Amino acid sequence: MNTALNISSSPHTRDKWSTAFIMRVVTLSLLPASLVGVIVYGWNALLVLALSVASAVASEFLFDKLTHKGDTWKDGSAVVTGLMLGLCLSPSAPWYIPVLGSMFAILVVKCCFGGLGKNFVNPALAGRCFLLISFGKVMSAYQIVDGVSMATPIAALKGGSAVNITQMFLGTANGVIGSSILALLVGGLALWALDIIHGQICFSVLISFTAAMGLFGGQGFDVKFLLAHLCGGGVVMGAFFMATDYVTSPVSRLGQTVYGVLIGLLGAVFRIKGGAPDSFSYSVIIANLFVPMIDTYILSKPFAYRRLARGKWDGSGPLLKRVPRPVIVLTSIALIAGVALSGVYALTKGTIEEQHRAAQAASYKVVLPSAESFEVDAALDQAVADLNGQVYGSDFGRSYINEVFIGRDAAGEIAGYAISATSADGFDGNITLAVGVSPDGTLNGISFTELNETPGMGMRADEPEFKEQFNGRTATRFKLIKAGSAIAEDEIDSVSGASITSSAVVNAVNAALDFFHTTVKGGN
Repeated sequence: MNTALNISSSPHTRDKWSTAFIMRVVTLSLLPASLVGVIVYGWNALLVLALSVASAVASEFLFDKLTHKGDTWKDGSAVVTGLMLGLCLSPSAPWYIPVLGSMFAILVVKCCFGGLGKNFVNPALAGRCFLLISFGKVMSAYQIVDGVSMATPIAALKGGSAVNITQMFLGTANGVIGSSILALLVGGLALWALDIIHGQICFSVLISFTAAMGLFGGQGFDVKFLLAHLCGGGVVMGAFFMATDYVTSPVSRLGQTVYGVLIGLLGAVFRIKGGAPDSFSYSVIIANLFVPMIDTYILSKPFAYRRLARGKWDGSGPLLKRVPRPVIVLTSIALIAGVALSGVYALTKGTIEEQHRAAQAASYKVVLPSAESFEVDAALDQAVADLNGQVYGSDFGRSYINEVFIGRDAAGEIAGYAISATSADGFDGNITLAVGVSPDGTLNGISFTELNETPGMGMRADEPEFKEQFNGRTATRFKLIKAGSAIAEDEIDSVSGASITSSAVVNAVNAALDFFHTTVKGGN
């Protein structure tokens, strides 16, 4: 009998659990959040999750076949990537969002870098960041809960509004599919109890984030304030499921703690100073890039460590020789790009703001041609501020009132009111327009300041044939009618083949008119 041991070359298996087994356990741990998301948001959420998982698995399967590799898709990592990405999406996301996001995560971030174990950032997070950058407007459109549409809780917090922490904890507030903190904690703590994820990472993320928000968030260590920020913006999902990815997290316990603290601090900085309320994904991605450096300087004591070999392990020697070349390259690129972008932004910020103000003034002049100047009114500004950036009313879809200006003629008399309104129900994103209303309530006309609809279809809403229907009308609310059949004073012909765009425009106009009659005219 041959008792010789057959030892393969490194790396060797160091755990009794296989990759496939771990991926199955992680998938099971994500099921509570998935189930809550489907129950709260309906079948649309299930469709988004199914498309995301199916696209991830199919992408890896096709890559394996085209490159003649083994069936790596069977290890379950693609399922985990697709499920994590799907949970980070809005249940109202169109079908192409989960499909493109999963394809990018698997093909670009994972497969093109050598497959599982060689990706330098978390694939699911990279897919989400890709979608946020490429389809920002679509990604910011969140599901309506109980028939009420409003900003996400974190967006409301940044705007100074109160939020319902209980709804955020249970996952019944507006947001992504996997927004139930209770369900995420059930799955995440189960993974920690089974020793599949490292507590040094997830708890250091949560503690450092909470401490930073308490110190620099502007409200001290107010419990409600801190709980609201912990329950929103993907903090728990990032701490337990994204940051703990084996491939993109450090090896040593001290390194994992440093890594978690870095994520928590970056997340707090982006939350306090950043413009996007859901920027926690970027903090994890950035920390992923520092993992090689962390592993270089923070090493566990190796077996058979000897003092004579200390020079090889304590990092002595020239700095540039001790830092891996990819780290130097990535850091240099990031610094150069950051400085360049900051410089360009600083140089162009003033010009951009001036152009924006000029475009607004031009649109107000179009809808109030007799006005020679425009001014703000403190009471009207306060009325708009009291809306807290939430959807206006319940009969105008997802429409918002942005600002109101009073137009005055050459004699200083009020020529009318220019009301800026936005509808988030456009086919390809937000539609923002200026509505000019005379003091007697007559609608002078509308002018678009933001319209990015489909060329040849939705963009036809900016043509005179559609816009001029509103000119000189005295109706307090309009109804959208099939193209070519409008005859009444309150009826508007739809743009043929663009009913969604037409409906969004009419909703925004109706919201502006309602604000005029209930607030402007009611208060003057």
